[in-house]
Amino acid sequence: MKRQIFVFVLIILLIPNIVDAQANRWKRTRYELVGGLGVSTFVGELGGRNTGNGHFFSDYDFTSQRFVVQGGMRYKILNPLAVKSSISYAMLSGNDKKTDETYRLDRNLSFRTNLWELSAQLEYSIIPEPINYRSRRRRKFTWRSLLNINTYVFAGVSMFYYNPKAKDDGEDGTGKWVALQKLGTEGQGLMEGRKKYSRIAMAFPFGMGFKYQITREMCVGLEFGPRYTTTDYIDDVSRSYIDTEWLARNNPQAARMSDRSIQTNDDSDPLPNVRYGPGDQRGEPKYNDFYMFTVASVTYKLKTGRNGLPKF
Repeated sequence: MKRQIFVFVLIILLIPNIVDAQANRWKRTRYELVGGLGVSTFVGELGGRNTGNGHFFSDYDFTSQRFVVQGGMRYKILNPLAVKSSISYAMLSGNDKKTDETYRLDRNLSFRTNLWELSAQLEYSIIPEPINYRSRRRRKFTWRSLLNINTYVFAGVSMFYYNPKAKDDGEDGTGKWVALQKLGTEGQGLMEGRKKYSRIAMAFPFGMGFKYQITREMCVGLEFGPRYTTTDYIDDVSRSYIDTEWLARNNPQAARMSDRSIQTNDDSDPLPNVRYGPGDQRGEPKYNDFYMFTVASVTYKLKTGRNGLPKF
């Protein structure tokens, strides 16, 4: 009888430790390496919808999609809460020729830019990640398992570098890609009240992601994240046209890249023989540009050492 009482008391004393150990199993792999590949989409003044003026998702243009490569590390603060830092390399582009909207098509501007982004985001799991540390075998896929797929929302902050360029098919016929910021196509750095824009800006990523665990250490995932930025010049277009004759006297190339509008001799054209003048609308300064990343990823979980650091 005394032995049974002793065993019972011992079990009661050990239960909190057992429960705590089970509850904190996620700490064994709280560090994760993440790598991904996906598509980038730019939404700004160039290209976009075929009718009217849109903004944000209403101006989404699939033809402007390019690539993004991403790598980073995730750290779990709590089981449902994590922070991820990452670096991304992407290309963004926009082209007025890819829309049927009359004024954008006539404006005939285009650009592309390589973009480097360094970001940090906080993630909260709506559906927590299932924990399985006993088996190294690949997880068997079932439709029911999709109901337990790790689903999270995130928000963060990032800093990015960009350098918009456009192809110069002008009088010299070079056909080379030209960096636009230094030209001052809207008078930036050349006119009072129009400062040169910085090629470094901040963005605020937000969105949703999914992770599916296929082995104890490996997950595959998909993440969609728009980025609202602090600049309206990713495409080098924001405000109004300036006097291109005045601009040509200082830099003929700048004048060519500033106004590339289409000229026609067709009287039925809604905008015949258009050449924009000083003060005519070139962009929409009311809204800043934004871009989106859709990334398919692979996650590798690192074991946590006794010192609390990851074991590579």
